[in-house]
Amino acid sequence: MESLEIEVKYYLKDISLVRNRIFGLGAENKGKLFETNLLFEDAEKSLLKKRSLLRLRQDNKITLTFKSPPPPGRPETKGSEPDSHFKIHNELEVEISDFDTMKFILESIGFHTEQTYEKWRETFVLGGTHLCLDTMPFGNFLEIEGKKEDIKRLSCKLDLNWDNRICINYLKLFEIIKNESALSFSNVTFKNFENIKIDLGKLSPLFEAGK
Repeated sequence: MESLEIEVKYYLKDISLVRNRIFGLGAENKGKLFETNLLFEDAEKSLLKKRSLLRLRQDNKITLTFKSPPPPGRPETKGSEPDSHFKIHNELEVEISDFDTMKFILESIGFHTEQTYEKWRETFVLGGTHLCLDTMPFGNFLEIEGKKEDIKRLSCKLDLNWDNRICINYLKLFEIIKNESALSFSNVTFKNFENIKIDLGKLSPLFEAGK
């Protein structure tokens, strides 16, 4: 039932350039969607302590997702590249018919909305690999999800520096931005970032894995 997710991200200074390179590889465009995501937690922050995540997402469908660290030695993680070079986690996901009802159920059993975040995501598929162009309120990124060898191979084909890969999620990335920029809000929404300029190029040594 569990699905192992292996991925890396890249900060993109020029998202159009990378988009054209993806098309040049023959990737299939699956469309662009706006996402609203709610991150849930309990009063003891049990999920954070276990490095787990419970998320309710709405785009063209509604999904409830639970992510957790994989047990060591999972055969799917084996390969020439070390696990530490990637973001790896177990993922369980189900489709939900009613966003508000699911939110009410989670709140009724002791969870609360810890954080909200938004993004635009354009998804491409090449073989068994997903390439997602993400426009976050604080910048543009590419997320590559698939097998280790395919991720590194496509990074090279897209002329992306492997040392510049990002192996943390967007919320941890936001925490770095928030601390360095002295932001007063916690929700990662486009409205909150109106009139705020973030120089991610300057901050990149704080979140890129090879720096």
